[in-house]
Amino acid sequence: MSYSTADSLHSLRPVTLDDVRGARKMLLGVARVTAMEGSRHLSQLVGAPVHLKCENLQRTGSFKLRGAYVRIAGLLPEERAAGVVAASAGNHAQGVALASALLGVRATVFMPQGAPLPKISATREYGAEVRLHGQVVDETLAAAQEHAERTGAVFIHPFDHADIIAGQGTVGLEILEQCPEVRTILVGIGGGGLAAGIAVAVKSVRPDVRIVGVQAAGAAAYPPSLAAGRPVSVANPVTMADGIKVGRPGDVPFGIIGELVDEVRTVSEDELSAALLLCLERAKLVVEPAGASPVAALLSDPGAFEGPVVAVLSGGNVDPVLLERILRHGMAAQGRYLAVRLRLTDRPGALATLLGVLSVVDANVLDVSHVRTDPRLGLTEAEVELHLETKGPAHCAEVGLALREAGYTVIG
Repeated sequence: MSYSTADSLHSLRPVTLDDVRGARKMLLGVARVTAMEGSRHLSQLVGAPVHLKCENLQRTGSFKLRGAYVRIAGLLPEERAAGVVAASAGNHAQGVALASALLGVRATVFMPQGAPLPKISATREYGAEVRLHGQVVDETLAAAQEHAERTGAVFIHPFDHADIIAGQGTVGLEILEQCPEVRTILVGIGGGGLAAGIAVAVKSVRPDVRIVGVQAAGAAAYPPSLAAGRPVSVANPVTMADGIKVGRPGDVPFGIIGELVDEVRTVSEDELSAALLLCLERAKLVVEPAGASPVAALLSDPGAFEGPVVAVLSGGNVDPVLLERILRHGMAAQGRYLAVRLRLTDRPGALATLLGVLSVVDANVLDVSHVRTDPRLGLTEAEVELHLETKGPAHCAEVGLALREAGYTVIG
């Protein structure tokens, strides 16, 4: 990282409750005190009150503004004059862009060439110069660091700095005020800045509160790192939750999380999809996969958490194209979406007859693919692939039974 010696020492210093309280004063009038919403559905599932801390409704759509503003506001005048640079695929980019604009600091943000267009547009609209570089975040990060070394701009790390952690910790102070009886806090972990900040704020005041970090199973660097006693890298992290898709814990948050966070759990892609769908349908909240990870942990093991529980919805910046795919994936994970491939006799009215069978069992047809010419098919055969919306696993079984009883050969 492109830190000066003094800045390196500052970034590695311990983060205290006073730091978090100071960050909160700095953020007055800048960051919103986001809503805390109760969830009746999750409360019934867990058997205790569950509340959602809605950082998806924060300015820029995530908690990242908090840390970015505190970090940039703490720069010396000569550092501000040199400008700042960051690398991000989305949330950190927007947080740095808005914080810089509010503080009158020139910002350059490097983003991967494949970054979603809405995130690129939002970052530019907040006032940052956006440069697209690389196909993966590591390449983008290297370009941002090279820019910092060449120009003297200050590199704003997304999580590995004491000021960033102090800013994110203001979420924890709000949780204690909005839900003073809280017993468990669930928070997603990527590099660890948000979880570390919340842990410092909460454990300093309420050491009895249990803090549980949640990672995507395909990008879970913290469990092996905690086992090894040092940050270790996970090769090729893969998850739809790009907000927590980090291959190596940050040095600064790792030490805090190892000391103060009680447990780190992992969740699957299916569980993330189901959680995002639940937030949308039941809570009427648009949440990105990373932001839904605490809800995914609740769904995967609802009896494991003492209530009242607060689940931190860290962000809501999800690309609409990805959202469509995730929702369909989530419906499939809940047994509410069924893909069926079958063969039928190729004669006039055959497809209409098939659709009539599905109508009787109340399956909603979303898409139909009808193949009549294929070397695998007999002279009088046709193959049909149907995408159906169903009401759950029992309804899926009912659909399959109805097709077999009607004489259709289901091949997939």
